[in-house]
Amino acid sequence: METLTVDLLHRVITKRPENSHKGTFGHIVIVGGSAQYGGAVMMCAKSCIYSGAGLVSVATDPHNHAALHAQLPEAMVLDWQDQSLLFNQIKAADVVVIGPGMGTDPLEQTRLLEILARQEQQLFVIDGSAITMLAKTPYAFNYPERVVFTPHQKEWERLSKLPIDQQTDQLNKHCQEQMNSTVVVKSHRTTIYSPTKDYQNPLGNPGMATGGMGDTLAGIIGSFLAQFSHVPLSERVAAAVLIHSYIGDQLAKTQYVVLPTAITASLPETMKFFSENEAFSAF
Repeated sequence: METLTVDLLHRVITKRPENSHKGTFGHIVIVGGSAQYGGAVMMCAKSCIYSGAGLVSVATDPHNHAALHAQLPEAMVLDWQDQSLLFNQIKAADVVVIGPGMGTDPLEQTRLLEILARQEQQLFVIDGSAITMLAKTPYAFNYPERVVFTPHQKEWERLSKLPIDQQTDQLNKHCQEQMNSTVVVKSHRTTIYSPTKDYQNPLGNPGMATGGMGDTLAGIIGSFLAQFSHVPLSERVAAAVLIHSYIGDQLAKTQYVVLPTAITASLPETMKFFSENEAFSAF
């Protein structure tokens, strides 16, 4: 198990090439946001865009469309009930993030399984409600090695069947190996288990314990997966986890509560710093 350092951020977050366009930095489709939980998918989409994704499409309940257009005009918005449009977008995507605020009713479970069945070479990030639904209905992915799960400890309990007090590195690793996917177990010290390498995140603080933090992280992971193909998948995921906590710790120096939207707002400037400055060893 490797402890993450900011050297990874310098290696992953590189300068953008002069000859580039929005397609250079990936097309991410985010599926989530029921009428009740629209804020989750909005925070996910915003962090995805602010961390550099080239093109973001949000498939969500129609109740959320006006708010998304108003808050995030950079995102494309589509009705998740329009199957033809949704499936065409997924087919064209580099990364699909599914689950933030999605809900767990039977209709959403059907939608989830229909989307997963369409995995070709896209990378999938499985978050929130989608994890809860898959814990009830196990699913064999077409390409499990191209799937990233982002459970908090209770969601991991549902998925792995490991009670929280039994979620040791050894047992977590065994479950991840059975899945053959990457698993980000979110906690006070988030741990990343992957088919190639495991990482421990040394950063994070109690101010980050607020709703929407995981949705924001899922968006950053999706964005990093799409952009930074010069490094292995596990390093892209680890870098997304690390920068999320790094910014959170910087904000916590002067703020009692660290809001997910504040982390998102700091992403462009922080990423600029790591892309242009020499690596240093201390946090």
